[in-house]
Amino acid sequence: MSKSARNRAQRRPNALTERTVPWGAIAFFTVIGIIVVAAIGWAFLQSRPDEPAGPIAGLIKKDGLSQNHTSATVRYETNPPMGGDHDPVWQNCDGIVYDKQLRNENAVHSLEHGAVWFTYQPNLASDQVDKLKDKVEGTDYTFMSPYPNQDSPIVLTAWGHQLKVSSADDARIDQFLRTYVKGEQTPEPGAACNGAKATP
Repeated sequence: MSKSARNRAQRRPNALTERTVPWGAIAFFTVIGIIVVAAIGWAFLQSRPDEPAGPIAGLIKKDGLSQNHTSATVRYETNPPMGGDHDPVWQNCDGIVYDKQLRNENAVHSLEHGAVWFTYQPNLASDQVDKLKDKVEGTDYTFMSPYPNQDSPIVLTAWGHQLKVSSADDARIDQFLRTYVKGEQTPEPGAACNGAKATP
C-alpha cells in the first residue's frame, strides 16, 4: 500500500470506535419533552379555580345561620333569604332558570349545597333577564327566579352571602360566582343540586 493510501485509510473514521452524536434525535425528543411539560402545566393551571380579585364591594354577610329541616313556612330576616332552617327537599339548581317565584324554604336548601341563587325584580328589562339567563345556564350549581319583594333589581345569594346589583353587566356578578359557587361557605360540600324539586 502506498504512503498516500495509508494516510487516507487512517483518516477514515472507524465505525466501531468512533460514533457520531445523533443531534437530530436529541433535538426532536427535547422539543417533545418541552411540549409535554408545557401541556401538563397549562392543564394544571386551568384546573385550578379562579382566585377572586379581592373583596367584593357591597357584599352582605350573615353568620350563625341554622340548618334545621322543616316542612313549615319559615320567617326569614332577608328577602331573599341567605340561609336558615329549610325544607328537606332542595330546589333543583344545576344551571336552571325558573319563570316563577320559588318557595324560599326549598331554595335555601339549595344554598346549603353550594348553589348561587339569582333573583330579579319581575319588571327587570328583558335584555337584562337574558344576560342573567346566559350566566345561569352556563354554570352548574346556579338557579334563577323572579322575586317580587326584593329591594334591588338583581340579587345574588349564596349561603350567608348576598350581593345586590342594578345591572346584569356588573363585573361583581362574575366575581361572586367564582367565589361562591360551591365555595368555602358551603355547609354541605358535595351535596347534589338535582334530583329533587323541579318546579316552582
